[in-house]
Amino acid sequence: MQKYKKIVDHLKDLMGNQENIRNIGIMAHVDHGKTTLSDQLLSGAGMISDKMAGEMLMLDYLEIEQMRQMTVKAANVSLYYQKDGREYAINLIDTPGHIDFTGHVTRSLRVIDGAIVVVDAVEEVMVQTETVTRQALEERVKPLLFINKIDRLIKELRLTPQEVQKKIVRIIKDFNNLIEAYAEEQFKDSWKVSWENDSVALGSALHGWGMNNSISQKKGIKFSDIIKAYEEGTDLKPIIPVYDAILDMVIRHIPSPKEAQSYRIDKIWRDKEAEDIINAMKNCDPNGPLVIGVNAVKVEPQAGVVVTGRVFSGTLREGEEVYLVNARQTQRVQQASLYMGPYRIRSEQVPAGNIVAIMGLSYASPGETVITQDIRDRVIQGFESIKYVTEPVVTVAIEPKKPQDLPKLVDAIRRLTIQDPNLIMIHNTETGEILLKGTGQLHLEIAMYELQKEGLEFEVGEPTVVYRESIRGSSDVVLAKSPNKLNRIWVTAARLDDKVVNMIKMREIDERTDRRTLATVLRERGGMETEDARNVMKIDEENYNLLINRTVGVQRLDEVKELLKQGFIWSMKEGPLAGEPVMGVVIRLVNAMIHEDPAHRGPAQITPTMRRAIYGAMLSSDPVLLEPVYEIQVSTPPELIGNVIGLISQKRGKVEGIEERGRISIVKGQIPVRETLGTFSNEMRSVTSGRAFWQTKFSHWEPMPKNLMIETIMEIRRRKGMKEEIPRAEEFMDTL
Repeated sequence: MQKYKKIVDHLKDLMGNQENIRNIGIMAHVDHGKTTLSDQLLSGAGMISDKMAGEMLMLDYLEIEQMRQMTVKAANVSLYYQKDGREYAINLIDTPGHIDFTGHVTRSLRVIDGAIVVVDAVEEVMVQTETVTRQALEERVKPLLFINKIDRLIKELRLTPQEVQKKIVRIIKDFNNLIEAYAEEQFKDSWKVSWENDSVALGSALHGWGMNNSISQKKGIKFSDIIKAYEEGTDLKPIIPVYDAILDMVIRHIPSPKEAQSYRIDKIWRDKEAEDIINAMKNCDPNGPLVIGVNAVKVEPQAGVVVTGRVFSGTLREGEEVYLVNARQTQRVQQASLYMGPYRIRSEQVPAGNIVAIMGLSYASPGETVITQDIRDRVIQGFESIKYVTEPVVTVAIEPKKPQDLPKLVDAIRRLTIQDPNLIMIHNTETGEILLKGTGQLHLEIAMYELQKEGLEFEVGEPTVVYRESIRGSSDVVLAKSPNKLNRIWVTAARLDDKVVNMIKMREIDERTDRRTLATVLRERGGMETEDARNVMKIDEENYNLLINRTVGVQRLDEVKELLKQGFIWSMKEGPLAGEPVMGVVIRLVNAMIHEDPAHRGPAQITPTMRRAIYGAMLSSDPVLLEPVYEIQVSTPPELIGNVIGLISQKRGKVEGIEERGRISIVKGQIPVRETLGTFSNEMRSVTSGRAFWQTKFSHWEPMPKNLMIETIMEIRRRKGMKEEIPRAEEFMDTL
């Protein structure tokens, strides 16, 4: 701990020199060697011994990470590094590789400026490599490439230098193809990586060696020398330590906070009016107004809520009163610290350009904007919402073994969802039922482990798939009368254009969007009719639906607007087919008759009537149940390709391509999430004798085949205790 203290004391002196600060993350496909590489960087900074580097996995400091030998949460550390007589403070985040935890990657990208993307030399560019690279580029985070596990090419595959070179060239080409596909026009060429300019390094994180082009030339080392070293048992780490290759690459190619913020702020900051605030952030001004972007929140037993964020402008000071834009709360900073892996070292003030841990902000959540009180009236929206590439598509039911533990269990799960927005809890207060949604089975397993650490005893049901309801067509005008028959509501339902659905999903529009801006965006980019675009009444941000007011001259409509919105949101949360969330629907309110007496138009009258009208319209519009579909990528020996294809086809999947990568083949395809639960892992191991490795990631929602759809609807209705028959539109419609 004293060693960390000395390092941090020195880092504090560097925090104010922005030119010598670098904010980076390490990201990759699962098991490609991120955390092992992080160990080597810590070794280079003098924070752990050379002997322990690659084995200690210091940034996997959670017990579950040590047990499973995998990263499940992002971990922060600040490094001290010297290069050519200059000193640097490098703020590093090690991120998870498994797709189930990609939300942690997304949140980390908000506070870093560069990403070291690690690629296994044997497996090459994989599905999660593409995902993390795309995520980085969408946040204007510059990617660099480290090709890891070169030792496997030599010791396991016994490739010749020419074969190794061919592999490396292919990896660089495939990585640059990702940049070409996903980078914005202004970065497509300048951000592509190459061996010649040292934006690519290669080596073995496990054995601690690595090199880039400059190091290779300076030390006079060729690849044949690397092969010879392995044949003779020579330790390469003292000769070409990997931390020199990586940190040299970082210093050369990752921009300082000031340089990065000059082009990142336009992308990640929503408010465009207050130019002085924008300029302060673009200049990373330590004397400007305080603006912090929050990327992570965790709850610790002793410390309580600990918030991680980046100071984009101003200087954070302990004891300062700040305002949380999203939560609309004023709170006081109790303590500020720098991260050192599992430790935090207190720093009474932290200037712009640095990543900080903050205590005292109990209302904060990931994506929050923290500002000083004096600018709260001029910051309406703050940072852009964090856009996740995955969706919670698997759910489990959780029940306490002791009924009296229900409140404690709900509170514990709620704390989990604060820390991880990709976990969603549904708590039925009437029945006590608790459902927890996650991005996959592993995601939920880790959540259950966290709950068990709270000392709670509970039962967990079998994982089930989350479905969505939608419609294929559009309805005529549907009328519904209120229970007292004194109010009438007319609506239509239609499928919402996929472009608009995606805009809501990616948080390009939401409830905070200025009405004029919203109308322009929906018309110009969403292709929506002008009258619809101007009259958006409610955006369902959770499930991606719209309510549009197309009424004219309806008396007393303003007095019941909130009740109509409530009926709309209620309908979207629980659709008519099976009570599953509705997605991609636009409801138009076309007419209404509202009773003049407030006693006859309250919540018990208007809200359920709106819901009935919407259900009638949806059931008249060719309703459909949507199931989530994974993209699947299987790495397998060529002789087992047929077995892999056979299993995917048997599971209603589709094979979209096969790629030969030397002595392994990559089978790419799609498979319904439903088919991957239960025995799929055992079946894949069986048909490949355990020689195949695979990963899935959420791809899209797709209508179920009709016969399976009806069967599934009945399964869901039985599970939820609903009436065991599919409702008809006529049950919800009235006539004049």
